[in-house]
Amino acid sequence: MSSPNTDNMVPSLRFRQRFPLLALIIERLLLSIILLFAVSILIFGGLEALPGDFATTYLGQSATPQAVANIRKDLGLDRPVTTRYVEWLGNAVQGDFGTSWASKNSVGEQIGKRLGNSLFLAAFAALISVPLAVALGMLSVHFRNRLPDKIINIVSLAAISLPEFFIGYLLIMFFAVKFGVATFPATVFESMSFIDRLKAIALPTATLVLVVLAHMMRMTRAAILSVMSSAYMETAELKGLSGFRSIVKHAAPNALAPIINVIALNLAYLVVGVVVVEVVFVYPGMGQYMVDAVTVRDMPVVQACGLIFAAVYIFLNMLADILAIIANPRLRHPR
Repeated sequence: MSSPNTDNMVPSLRFRQRFPLLALIIERLLLSIILLFAVSILIFGGLEALPGDFATTYLGQSATPQAVANIRKDLGLDRPVTTRYVEWLGNAVQGDFGTSWASKNSVGEQIGKRLGNSLFLAAFAALISVPLAVALGMLSVHFRNRLPDKIINIVSLAAISLPEFFIGYLLIMFFAVKFGVATFPATVFESMSFIDRLKAIALPTATLVLVVLAHMMRMTRAAILSVMSSAYMETAELKGLSGFRSIVKHAAPNALAPIINVIALNLAYLVVGVVVVEVVFVYPGMGQYMVDAVTVRDMPVVQACGLIFAAVYIFLNMLADILAIIANPRLRHPR
């Protein structure tokens, strides 16, 4: 027999009480959709608010007002902003990002090629940085306040302090210019063999790994140290469980939620923050494509790249929240 309090509950509260895990996941999904919608408004509105336009840039300063007006009319820039935004968002939801004003090519087709290159670079950086960061974090905890821990912390602080473009140029100077043992990505990257691609992304991958590794390692160390100070970990150590084994078997799994969050945030950076690295290494990815479009004020390309970067970042953050929720035993096994 149900209690009066349960019977009087509104359906949403009753659903949340019976299925807390599912309710939180649905909530994160809805919040992510709302956030992406808000970001789309900011992207479109922000670009519209910028001074000047493509017509003036394309024709030059000597263009007549009539010529500028004609191009604006051909591009639909003479229509109200709200009308253009609704049309753009509706098409973007269907995967149609329009046509590039500069090259007259389909933005969607170009992004399909470029996004694959960016994901290829980010994936290999993640494959190296994530397990390495977790392993170094656990080693740092095991050798806490001893020489290995101090060396790891000093190196990680130095890596965090250096911006990615500086790290990239240092790697270029030593490995490409001085020793000549590294190659650069080429514009024909898509036609390369898999092995040649790996050689071409060696320096960009190393740059991204050095940028995100330190932050993930330090956050992993902090999360595990927080768990190590709990009462049950002290009891495990008193029962004779060895230091590193206790970290791997008990501390790390219980520190999973914050570790997942920081890894997901850095994975989002690997995809979204590759812009600088791609420009430094002239890598044919989304970041380079976006920068090239900004220089000529090719708004359809800039809007599409901005929306995709935002969608990837929001999706990975949402995924981190959901995985952290699933990792919470109180939500997996509600009373």
